[in-house]
Amino acid sequence: MHIHILGICGTFMGSLAVLAKELGHKVTGSDANVYPPMSTQLQAQGIELTQGYDPAQLDPAPDVVVIGNALSRGNPAVEYLLNKGLPYVSGPQWLADHVLQGRWVLAVAGTHGKTTTSSMLAWVLEHAGMAPGFLIGGVPQNFAVSARLGDTPFFVVEADEYDSAFFDKRSKFVHYRPRTAILNNLEFDHADIFPDLPSIERQFHHLVRTIPSEGLVIHPTTEPALQRVIEMGCWTPVQTTGHDGQWQAKLLSEDGSRFEVIFEGVAQGTVDWDMTGQHNVANALATLAAARHVGVVPQQGVAALSAFKSVKRRMEKVAEVHGITIYDDFAHHPTAIATTLDGLRKKVGDSPIIAIIEPRSNSMKLGAHREGLPESVVQADQVIWYAPANLGWDLAGTAAQCSVPSQVFDSLEGIIERVKSQAQPGTHVVIMSNGGFGGLHGKLAEALQ
Repeated sequence: MHIHILGICGTFMGSLAVLAKELGHKVTGSDANVYPPMSTQLQAQGIELTQGYDPAQLDPAPDVVVIGNALSRGNPAVEYLLNKGLPYVSGPQWLADHVLQGRWVLAVAGTHGKTTTSSMLAWVLEHAGMAPGFLIGGVPQNFAVSARLGDTPFFVVEADEYDSAFFDKRSKFVHYRPRTAILNNLEFDHADIFPDLPSIERQFHHLVRTIPSEGLVIHPTTEPALQRVIEMGCWTPVQTTGHDGQWQAKLLSEDGSRFEVIFEGVAQGTVDWDMTGQHNVANALATLAAARHVGVVPQQGVAALSAFKSVKRRMEKVAEVHGITIYDDFAHHPTAIATTLDGLRKKVGDSPIIAIIEPRSNSMKLGAHREGLPESVVQADQVIWYAPANLGWDLAGTAAQCSVPSQVFDSLEGIIERVKSQAQPGTHVVIMSNGGFGGLHGKLAEALQ
């Protein structure tokens, strides 16, 4: 079968392409921006990529077109396929019908930490010999691919609340029908799709409605929004994590790199790993709860987490030049920025931290998170903001409210010059964006040489 994927370089759609190829289909695809790491992963799999949406790519017609949620009416390829009556489907629907059917699905949902937690969970099952399939919106370093079919019943999926396609406005995760569900946290995000937090809570409740009564829902005790979701009705056993939860962590190092796991009051072992930050400790507890549901005893899970390597672009150390360390991080929401910087601060003590932030997500571009930004960067010594040409709000005004030195630049060259003038041996530079950021990481490392 020939499957053509529109929007193939998105993390979800690219992973879908890998699975379709593994199922033996001929897979091609296109995107407005064909860029690494997804483009390199796809080309390595022998998947043919086209830049742009010229309708010519749909002639001869593929058997089915899978349409990514970044595409909308008016797109030339979309208009062509509608006019020609070609068969089409959303990514989540295709995944549900062709991959998840009949599997034990473990879904990881939440505003933050989905990719990292999915990666942890897939790795814990792998370490226990359960060879799961998975689809993750990033590249877990324990696997070096973002998706695989797996040949056991278990399948781990990063379950996103973003909409499925221009013709299906339900959240992606409503399609997945998990048996084990982690609800990591819940805040307002995706301002281009959702008007307010209650509308996202409603979608999360749609997910809860699909989980069987023999399944398991896992959530932290510290999230009022998730509490409201559960109170709308839950027909499934629940386990809780964190403060007052059934699963707790006792920190043995302040930065979260060592902690003891406690389940129902009984110590289960100590995780000693390369990760930092309270958020990752919370992710670990949810992972252990989900793994236990499919038969991995907590001691086994703890051993696996101690061998867990992070996900590409999650505080990934990309270069060290003359004692200056450069990290690539995906954070693009004030909470994620704050927790990432907090974890790094606890790890590096008084060493200087420079944060470089690109407000690139749709919610950021709409200004939905700007009130939270000044507070999110307090753990950095200075912040450099990148103002892209199409930003519809006053970034300089927000930067002026920061309690740490803040500067706004509209060019990568300006940012690089600023870092060159400020960084000295021992400085940690964190580049935060949910896109490629014009290759800033490599350019900066080169300039510092």
